[in-house]
Amino acid sequence: MLRHFTLEYWIDDGWYVGRLKGVPGVFSQGETLEKLEENIKDAYHLMMAEEEQPPSSEIRTKELKLEV
Repeated sequence: MLRHFTLEYWIDDGWYVGRLKGVPGVFSQGETLEKLEENIKDAYHLMMAEEEQPPSSEIRTKELKLEV
């Protein structure tokens, strides 16, 4: 299946740094824009592979209130 994402990127100390908009936690960097694109695809696939595996223990959640 082919999905479309928006790569949001910037240059920081000569490195291309970016994230996939709408996909929390998928960040990467590269020495060139092409390398960033390659690395962000790898990061996305790694993130999706982790989500597919069943957790080894029960995952719990708790709501927190934070003052901002």
